[in-house]
Amino acid sequence: MMLLMKERTIDGFGQRLTELRKSRGLTQTELGQRVGVSNRVIAYYEVDDAQPPGALLVDLARELQVTIDELLGMKPPKQRATPKAARLRRRLQRVEKLPTADQKAVLKMIDALCESRGVR
Repeated sequence: MMLLMKERTIDGFGQRLTELRKSRGLTQTELGQRVGVSNRVIAYYEVDDAQPPGALLVDLARELQVTIDELLGMKPPKQRATPKAARLRRRLQRVEKLPTADQKAVLKMIDALCESRGVR
């Protein structure tokens, strides 16, 4: 039975999972925490001959913000932000949770740094 299941895995799933995870700026640990499994489980599924059960596919697709068809490779994934942009977006989302006065302070610091570096 195990051999039959290995034969039915979708080619390239592990590589696709890795690329989607990295494009969202997530580590294996962070993705694992978001879907309720360990980083070792994520690492296991990032190997080409492994594939998660259906219920975990739903959680992975949701956290990676892709469709299950994109996750399984049945449809090409839409263009996503770079990992660097994804990390920056996550940081800015954390700033949004700060009190208004702190948000303004962060924005002033960013504006001052950009102005001092001549970035417009």
